[in-house]
Amino acid sequence: MLGVDCGKRRVGLAWSDASGVLARAWKTIPAGATPRATAAAIKAAVEAESSIDPEPVGAIVVGLPRRLNGDDTDQTTVARALAVALRELMETDVHLQDERLTSVEAESRLAVRERDWRLRKARIDAEAAAIILQDYLDGQARAGEASPPA
Repeated sequence: MLGVDCGKRRVGLAWSDASGVLARAWKTIPAGATPRATAAAIKAAVEAESSIDPEPVGAIVVGLPRRLNGDDTDQTTVARALAVALRELMETDVHLQDERLTSVEAESRLAVRERDWRLRKARIDAEAAAIILQDYLDGQARAGEASPPA
């Protein structure tokens, strides 16, 4: 699975392992001028990676910005439009995942490992994407545990 943290200037990307248990930060790319342009840039990055690792993307998880009270932000519409564009361009399932406070958590995690704020800034979006994807994976695992056996 691919995790996406879309910002106004940068997009963080993360991968899950094949078993869908762990997420890891991958890379940060520049955001496009429109959600469709950003989706095209994400597709290009994935295709470049696919030449190294031919495993197809099973699904995409896009972070959905929300205020702490749950209301939409100015970026919520952009994230939804990005999800639609990714679904069309990459022809795979796209899920939205609440991303409240993921950047704060990513900054905290990176601060433990990296003292230089410039290096942290370069990696924070990919780390936030990993947190978004991990939250989604954990939610899916909990939902599976809660389901009665068939």
